[in-house]
Amino acid sequence: MTRANIIDGRELATTLRASVAAQVAKLRRRHDIVPGLAVVLVGADPASQVYVQSKERATVEAGMASFDHRLPADTDLATVLALIDRLNRDPAVHGILVQLPLPAGIDSAAVLQAIDPAKDVDGFHDLNAGRLACGRPSVIPCTPLGCLMLMRPHVEGGFAGKRALVIGCSTIVGRPMAQLLLAADCTVTIAHARTRDLATECRRAEILVAAAGCPGLVRGDWVMPDAVVIDVGINRVPRAGGTGTRLVGDVCFDEAVEVACAITPVPGGVGPVTIACLMVNTLAAACRRFGFSPPPEALV
Repeated sequence: MTRANIIDGRELATTLRASVAAQVAKLRRRHDIVPGLAVVLVGADPASQVYVQSKERATVEAGMASFDHRLPADTDLATVLALIDRLNRDPAVHGILVQLPLPAGIDSAAVLQAIDPAKDVDGFHDLNAGRLACGRPSVIPCTPLGCLMLMRPHVEGGFAGKRALVIGCSTIVGRPMAQLLLAADCTVTIAHARTRDLATECRRAEILVAAAGCPGLVRGDWVMPDAVVIDVGINRVPRAGGTGTRLVGDVCFDEAVEVACAITPVPGGVGPVTIACLMVNTLAAACRRFGFSPPPEALV
């Protein structure tokens, strides 16, 4: 059996970011428009700080304006909502991203629903989620969009009719991922923590997306031979010998790579493409604001 192709997320992310930078430069040159992304971070969660720094760096490298808003962990809901309202009305801001999770005591749903749907570059607003569910997406959540891009070149014969399994039913990844695969004419199953005999469900899937947040959940003998495996999991586990930690996915990579047709690694798979897709969605939001066609990468 041939060892799986390892899908290089960093390579795709580099291509996407270069394309966005070129289109941003054209917008600036021809129309004096600079897409702007505002990132809101409440509290000092170390992982969230790293993510926010990566997003801000990517924004600047793409030639877009970056607006950084950091609030202390004891900020109340009213203050956060007032900031969102101000950003909604700011013409220099075309995209708004609130870094999750928010501290306990702040209603995440209330914050996300307060964002202008036209500036919701994460695609989490109910209006954008509903449009996706109806098959008429305007904003596609960054991680599912990236997953679709990563798997597309490796799905032999196209998506139509393929059996796809999504493990995880979050509104951030699992549910929108299932909607995208359904729109691509796959036969889609959603599994989760209460799914019985998950191994059997996995063995039926020609496309397997693992987004459960459970390290090493999917074993190699659960994977259908020649399946395309997209591992969204980012889990920090102790290193052998107890010296520090390392990142692993939801799939036992060393086992699945011997069975699958193609597989994403962790790290270096989905993560870099998610940030690149945030740049794509911010550019698309700016284009729509001024009546221009969004970049082709933002469409499915």
